Amino acid sequence: MGKQPVRMKAVVYALSPFQQKVMPGLFKDLPGKISHKITDNWISATLLLAPLIGTVSYVKWYQEREKMEHRY
Repeated sequence: MGKQPVRMKAVVYALSPFQQKVMPGLFKDLPGKISHKITDNWISATLLLAPLIGTVSYVKWYQEREKMEHRY
């Protein structure tokens, strides 16, 4: 049982230089897609955004309080 050579064909894929739209559907109606995802998953979006917004607002409040303490 000897090894027999197998002929293989090479397939080369290339984009045409005239093709400008590589992924047209990805950015099409992006705000609509985002709002649809948020309305479908509003509980998860709230649980994600609430701690972030709370942390940012607390840091701003704390920095303002420190500025006021250093003035006096």
